[in-house]
Amino acid sequence: MIRHEMLRVAVIGTGKMGADHVRRIQDITSGARVSAVVDVDAERAKAVAARVDGCTAHTDPAAAMAAADVDAVLIASPGPAHEAALTAAFERDLPVLCEKPLTPDAASALRVMEAEQRLGHRRVQVGFMRRYDAEYQRLKALLETGQLGRPLLLHNRHRNVASPPGWTSEMLINDSVVHEMDVTRWLLDQEITAVTVLRPTPSANAPDAVQDPQFVVFETDGGAIVDVEIFVNCGFGYQVQAEMVCERGTARVGDGHALVTNMAGRWGGTIAQDFVERFADAYDREVQAWVDATRRGEVTGPGVWDGYAVAAVCEAGVRSLQDGGRVPVELVERPPLYRVSRARG
Repeated sequence: MIRHEMLRVAVIGTGKMGADHVRRIQDITSGARVSAVVDVDAERAKAVAARVDGCTAHTDPAAAMAAADVDAVLIASPGPAHEAALTAAFERDLPVLCEKPLTPDAASALRVMEAEQRLGHRRVQVGFMRRYDAEYQRLKALLETGQLGRPLLLHNRHRNVASPPGWTSEMLINDSVVHEMDVTRWLLDQEITAVTVLRPTPSANAPDAVQDPQFVVFETDGGAIVDVEIFVNCGFGYQVQAEMVCERGTARVGDGHALVTNMAGRWGGTIAQDFVERFADAYDREVQAWVDATRRGEVTGPGVWDGYAVAAVCEAGVRSLQDGGRVPVELVERPPLYRVSRARG
């Protein structure tokens, strides 16, 4: 249990996501403050640190973690850097909130999982923020009542205005559909056992050589079928929608109709333009839940097993995209440390 009045957090990575987390911890989250920031770009780290009283800037994650005023770590650096940062945190037994992906591939995620097991207790919450979205939480709660009966199908739509420069066909799986992979496992309380990626005619708005859109199908160990339309150059807005089809009814989230206007002979609303806008509240709740649990000496939410399982599903998805056909998902046996209710991570 953290005995200080405030949880003192080192934020690793000060790009778009990391800088937003610094703002969130300082301005929105209760019970925590940013005591250190880390970035390979020393000037960027200094610029972010200068906006926070008492915050130091570093270029080495291990040096920041060794500081006396760091109780916990939030990792928002690029995925390939996560394993080293997590290893450094484990060496100091520090609690971690790690943005997705846990690591970029199943082999490195498995190494992280083995390292956490050697500690003998969970230390990591993985940043699958959709679990903290109010609509998804209501859908999860409804499913747990059993009123709708057994889930049979889950339809997902995931659309972005435009893909960032440098995006590849594989990144649609690894950086976008990754969220549907986790939310599928969480909502259904089932593991994904196989992935099939279908390739429609690419949109004229997609960059050259990028297969966009894609239609992804998951099979689960509970017999459900899940589909995902991923379209990252739709041009009109950011949309994330899901419809659960069960034996006795259906439930849908993400329609975005919280505000509908009627004026001048027209009706309508607005469409979010990026993930930060659409899931702002979810990110706030995610970080607050992590801070609250850490101050109690607990780890809750999606964990290392979830990060590993999703990495394995991503690998199967990329193989299907590249080679065609149905690709099974291969997982190791779930270790005892992670044999808790799947619904709780």
